[in-house]
Amino acid sequence: MPTSTRRVLLQTTILPNKDDWHIGRFDLLRAHLASLRGEHGAPLYEVIARNRATPAGQADPVLASLDTSDFDELWLFAVDTGDGLTEAECGAIGRFRERGGGLLVTRDHEDLGSSLCRLGGVGKAHHFHSRNQPADVSRQRRDDPFTKDIDWPNYHSGRNGDFQVVSAVDPVHPLLDAIRWFPAHPHEGEVDAPPDEPARVIARGRSKATGRDFNLVVAFEAGPEGRPGRGVAHSTFHHFCDYNWDLSKGCPSFVDEPPGDGLQREPAARRAIETYVSNLAAWLAPTSEPS
Repeated sequence: MPTSTRRVLLQTTILPNKDDWHIGRFDLLRAHLASLRGEHGAPLYEVIARNRATPAGQADPVLASLDTSDFDELWLFAVDTGDGLTEAECGAIGRFRERGGGLLVTRDHEDLGSSLCRLGGVGKAHHFHSRNQPADVSRQRRDDPFTKDIDWPNYHSGRNGDFQVVSAVDPVHPLLDAIRWFPAHPHEGEVDAPPDEPARVIARGRSKATGRDFNLVVAFEAGPEGRPGRGVAHSTFHHFCDYNWDLSKGCPSFVDEPPGDGLQREPAARRAIETYVSNLAAWLAPTSEPS
């Protein structure tokens, strides 16, 4: 675990919008990270949670200067429809990781979050319907048959409010030690390890609609002396969203799939994602100080 308080930025790629996946819908994640304490009771993480402050095409002042900030980790929730990151922001995020910063990057189905295609490194792990399509053409087809207006990639791991079984890929990564479950979602996105990066798939799920396996998590190892920093790509931001941890927190009005109650009935599944988040924050923490 980190020996001093680390600064973590939780960031969406959209302007504040109460009827969307704004940063307030990740408040249980924020609260959990902020609650973690070290050996002597000091907080392990100072957590800043924010949305974009500028419209699409205009550089956000925090993201565009991330490489010169004192943040240690960026947890980026790409909830846009393709225009959520500028070239300047992507450049700063890349330099942030090059100096040792830890990076979690996640998105959702079809083209949701496809602004990540502007982001090198961890961004290359994300495949979309219209951009950076999966090389395996057999993956370019619908999986979830229930939500008709969402196209591939849309892996059906279960209902919002339920949980899915996580299959760790050998050798089991430290992030997944004793982790058996993630929150479920009706239409997860597509991630894979880029062949030209020090990365590998570490967790897979299985579709409850087709029985097909799909990738849940890709881990990027740090280079010499901890640079570039570690990175993680997730198939959906719903693994971290309030609604998928606790249905009572609500969701945007456009979500119309019937929810489940698996997490409510099985508290151990909720504890599993909280444990994973704790593991993730510790693993992403820089292993050396920036020069």
